[in-house]
Amino acid sequence: MAFARPLLRRPLSGPLLGRRGAAVFSYSGPMHDAWINDNGTSRISICRCQLLRLLCYCPGFLLRDPLDDSDTRQALLELLGACQEAPRPHLGEFEADPRGQLWQRLWEVQDGRRLQVGCAQVVPAPEPPLHPVVPDLPSSVVFPDREAARAVLEECTSFIPEARAVLDLVDQCPKQVQKGKFQVVAIEGLDATGKTTVTQSVADSLKAVLLKSPPSCIGQWRKIFDDEPTIIRRAFYSLGNYIVASEIAKESAKSPVIVDRYWHSTATYAIATEVSGGLQHLPPAHHPVYQWPEDLLKPDLILLLTVNPEERLQRLQGRGMEKTREEAELEANSVFRQKVEMSYQRMENPGCHVVDASPSREKVLQTVLSLIQNSFNEP
Repeated sequence: MAFARPLLRRPLSGPLLGRRGAAVFSYSGPMHDAWINDNGTSRISICRCQLLRLLCYCPGFLLRDPLDDSDTRQALLELLGACQEAPRPHLGEFEADPRGQLWQRLWEVQDGRRLQVGCAQVVPAPEPPLHPVVPDLPSSVVFPDREAARAVLEECTSFIPEARAVLDLVDQCPKQVQKGKFQVVAIEGLDATGKTTVTQSVADSLKAVLLKSPPSCIGQWRKIFDDEPTIIRRAFYSLGNYIVASEIAKESAKSPVIVDRYWHSTATYAIATEVSGGLQHLPPAHHPVYQWPEDLLKPDLILLLTVNPEERLQRLQGRGMEKTREEAELEANSVFRQKVEMSYQRMENPGCHVVDASPSREKVLQTVLSLIQNSFNEP
């Protein structure tokens, strides 16, 4: 890693670090990020410490210890020394000198010894044109193809037995599938937009088969994968789309197919979650991360149901159901909701047709059926 250019988007100083802080840099790929995220906090006594994502040009995590305890630093070094992956991650230690300048010292562990392998001053820098995590999205959460997501779960089979079961189901699906002669419509939307009701009503009206993503055959393992690190969780949901694609190919040969959520849902929530900050930090329109995977069967039409935030909140409160992690985030964090909605709107090839789902169920159903009919009447 060369440190000739400024390392960070903004300087780490003041209340964030105080005089000192430690960061774990992982150079050995996305699975190592998951290892740090999942096991690091459980193997180190850092109850008083704050674990933050490191916004820089190398993946990793920032650990802030307000007491600057040497035991915490030693525990980190022991954790890194126990890592068997190659190349091993580095430990970057941030420290302010008497003049207030912030320095990063880079360490690695070899044969149980701590060796300094780099030193650089941390200086303010202009905000980059892309959020630092954006280049890594295709390899970490928005997988560009089936094999990329499959490779992640393959690495998990030794400690997540259910990963093998998911892979076995995926491997039963042909890699190349073709849509049948009947219409395929995917219906997307935030929680409490009436999506479940609309999809069922549309399926009944068109005498269509209703499919859901993730499919029921892997639904029994959702809770297990929801508790795993982000990269593993997203790989699980991505592969669910490929299982659904196989079902779409089979069913669309016999009747129309309505799909309750599909790839757009998987991608938008991943992007909104991974990209911190506001709307301006999302990947720009037409970025490759918004493109449909080339090896995934496309629907003929994608509809996005929307309601205003106040109406959606009232519906959520009236449901009386246990909230998922994403439902809770959507309810509590308006910026997150806006990022999800914007990501939906930027999806391309195919894009989403927005439908206002605020009116009565009957009117929304009429609007959706009209859009479907008009779409397939176009030359």
